[in-house]
Amino acid sequence: MLGIADSEGNITLHEWNQDESHLGNVSSIQVIPSSDVLCLSLDWSNRRSPVSHPGRIVASLSNGDLCVLDPELSSSEPENLQSWHAHDFEPWIAAWDYWNTDVVYSGGDDLKLKAWDIREDLSRPIFLNKRFDAGVTTIQSHPHMEHLIAVGSYDSRVRLIDTRKPQTPVAEANVGGGVWRVKWHPNEARKNDLLVACMHDGFKVVRFDLSDPSASSAEILKRYDSHESLAYGVDWSFKQENSGDSVVASCSFYDHSLHLWKA
Repeated sequence: MLGIADSEGNITLHEWNQDESHLGNVSSIQVIPSSDVLCLSLDWSNRRSPVSHPGRIVASLSNGDLCVLDPELSSSEPENLQSWHAHDFEPWIAAWDYWNTDVVYSGGDDLKLKAWDIREDLSRPIFLNKRFDAGVTTIQSHPHMEHLIAVGSYDSRVRLIDTRKPQTPVAEANVGGGVWRVKWHPNEARKNDLLVACMHDGFKVVRFDLSDPSASSAEILKRYDSHESLAYGVDWSFKQENSGDSVVASCSFYDHSLHLWKA
């Protein structure tokens, strides 16, 4: 199942047919009835524990709103969605806590990181971190370590934050270029490795010592500089090889390019 957040305020779902090698459109959900509002990001709730149903989606919108939807329940009608105003400027990212999928994290151009409990009053976050020097662009909950999230910013730094003490990072690394996406390795054997799209400075694999993240600096294991444009999207393949490097997909902005490589 593939979810696409588009620039016309829609989430579209596509499913891969293995027998026919075909990607078919399953449904399209109009998140907001306005072509002037963009869907900026989405995240699935089941990345730590894949199950037979698609899981829920959280999406961020350029008008400052976040919304939660269930692909199995939602139709194209907006009233089927749970939504709320979260940021005063563009919320570049919304992400689930993979260990507690009643909790959502968001970050935006207002230089704020927020956490929300979607069972509670959404007029105020459960925590707010304003200690950023530039917009918050990316967040991912660690699939193998509870309470740990990686947060990236335009200020070129990746911060590792314990969500029980969210005001002070347990570790941080300046990766250069401005951070647009971070992705933890899906294999627990490589739980220290974080894939980073560094906008003006290529793609990098950064290794942290998560046994004691505050005691060591991050190590850049590999960088990939073959794109000729902004390093924007990146992720690991979830189909892991028995040995050796993992397959990575990366994409760049102005040249509309997708590359596959190993790290």
